Amino acid sequence: MGVRQALKSLDAFPRAEEHLLQKTRSGALVSIVGLVIMAMLFMHELRYYLTTYTVHQMSVDLKRGETLPIHINVTFPSLPCDVLSVDAIDMSGKHEVDLDTNIWKLRLNSHGQIIGTEYLSDLVEKEHASHKHDHHEHPDHESHLGGGFDEAAEEMIKRVRKALANGEGCRVYGVLDVQRVAGNFHISVHGLNIFVAQMIFEGSKHVNVSHIIHDLSFGPKYPGIHNPLDGTERILHDTSGVFKYYIKIVPTEYRYIWKEVLPTNQFSVTEYFSPMKDFDRSWPAVYFLYDLSPITVTIKEERRSFLHFITRLCAVLGGTFALTGMLDRWMYRLLEAVTKPNARSVLR
Repeated sequence: MGVRQALKSLDAFPRAEEHLLQKTRSGALVSIVGLVIMAMLFMHELRYYLTTYTVHQMSVDLKRGETLPIHINVTFPSLPCDVLSVDAIDMSGKHEVDLDTNIWKLRLNSHGQIIGTEYLSDLVEKEHASHKHDHHEHPDHESHLGGGFDEAAEEMIKRVRKALANGEGCRVYGVLDVQRVAGNFHISVHGLNIFVAQMIFEGSKHVNVSHIIHDLSFGPKYPGIHNPLDGTERILHDTSGVFKYYIKIVPTEYRYIWKEVLPTNQFSVTEYFSPMKDFDRSWPAVYFLYDLSPITVTIKEERRSFLHFITRLCAVLGGTFALTGMLDRWMYRLLEAVTKPNARSVLR
């Protein structure tokens, strides 16, 4: 019996007899409010436990010999597709003109609606090839360029002039796979023969390189990524020039909670615009000059431990229970203090 009595004395939750308990409407109201609050807090803690958070780590980039994917989606509302080309050059000396690998162009009318689709394979390369061929057959190659054009070039000039008169634009989109070294790519009319370009635009100041960047990224997207150039609009009125975007690429690895690794890149950018002058011999263009950071950022998804969840849950629910108990006692004493004087006055 002594052991049982000693155990009973350790009971931290003594229970009163049923006839000694008094239930009130104020206590019921406080209990309902407390249960609602505890249910809300429980759902909040459960959601907090189930959501993941990210941890960022940095290390030296050790990748070698890999390619860099460049996803582009840019609209030129004032230039037809026939005159646009994509050129790329990197520090290794590799220079590609008028790229047509995984690049598409969408012809747009003056309202921005699609009226045609084609690969980025303009007359540019054909012209270069034909001019090279003519150079072997005709020693007076320079006089041939100055005196006239072949039928294909004349047909193109008429077609582009008509497109300009109709307000046609062009959307260039696709993926460029370049070497993983610093370089640049640009979208311009540089692929055109200079005499053809002069005949079409009558001077470089009339080449309107207004553009809208819908998407520019250097790899697949991961949750929470922000590409600073997405949605950028640069519209020119009665002027032209060269746009240059200086991009710093940061190699990134995103590790999902289920251990899948997504290699990609994020970047920062600064912008520069140089207006055309009357004596400039260059042609307007949109340049994207990129360089790679030597640091790799690893972003890991992690989930909070179950023990952490239980600890927070006990603290929240226990605190709410204690607070509602205090509130119930205060309300009971307040109501008792208000009703007792009224009862005494009635008896008198």
